[in-house]
Amino acid sequence: MSAEGQTAASKVSSLKGKVTLITGASSGIGAATSILFAKLGAKLALNGRNVENLKKVAQQCAEVGHAEPLLVPGDLTDEEVVKDAIDKTIGHFGKLDVLINSAGILAMGSIETTDMEQFDRVMNTNVRCVYQLTHLAVPHLIRTKGCIVNVSSVNGQRSFPGVLAYCMSKSAIDQLTSCAALELASKEVRVNSVCPGVIVTEVHKRAGLNDEQYAKFLERCRETHALGRPGQADEVAQAIAFLASDAASFITGVNLPVDGGRHAMCPR
Repeated sequence: MSAEGQTAASKVSSLKGKVTLITGASSGIGAATSILFAKLGAKLALNGRNVENLKKVAQQCAEVGHAEPLLVPGDLTDEEVVKDAIDKTIGHFGKLDVLINSAGILAMGSIETTDMEQFDRVMNTNVRCVYQLTHLAVPHLIRTKGCIVNVSSVNGQRSFPGVLAYCMSKSAIDQLTSCAALELASKEVRVNSVCPGVIVTEVHKRAGLNDEQYAKFLERCRETHALGRPGQADEVAQAIAFLASDAASFITGVNLPVDGGRHAMCPR
């Protein structure tokens, strides 16, 4: 391989020494991203609500990485938990290079059935705490010329009935990504998002699907996703790692579909 090729490969394959705060790290995409970042040499601060699961993910990270992750557990809808996550990360590592906003919830409901309690719960978890965490992280990211990767969804780009508040929340994340990218570009802070399609995690079951319903839901991916299957959390994690790495140094303001082509599908 040429010297140029080796340099390009190293940019993609290494996040060595990058201090990275990952939310939603106790399960799903956040957990997969944490383990991958550990393999790529990142120094991790991990947030999640399920402390037991978070400790298990941290152990996996330590086994494949070079250091024990810092745990900053808690529900990010609590403003003090958000502040604490930033303060402890900076206090422990002295800097912040990468913020991965992966925490989020899914809730079923239409304009007829989504009451204000559900709407507020979804918007507070998926949007408000992401905004606050980003707001508090930005001064530190400016110092390191770091980057942000948000976990959005194809639901932010396409309309789907029955998950109204969730779709609205992910559209908001797409706009946060685009607007913040423009605002921070002059300070050399990049902001991007990934927009997954159906990914095999526990999020749909936590939203209320039983095993039989979930199996049928995954089976429908043969028709709803161009590649004919649901995705895996590791596949989204790889896209996040790319956007966070120096290989993506000229990419900002992108809401990247990682959805097996679902965003391009048209009913017929």
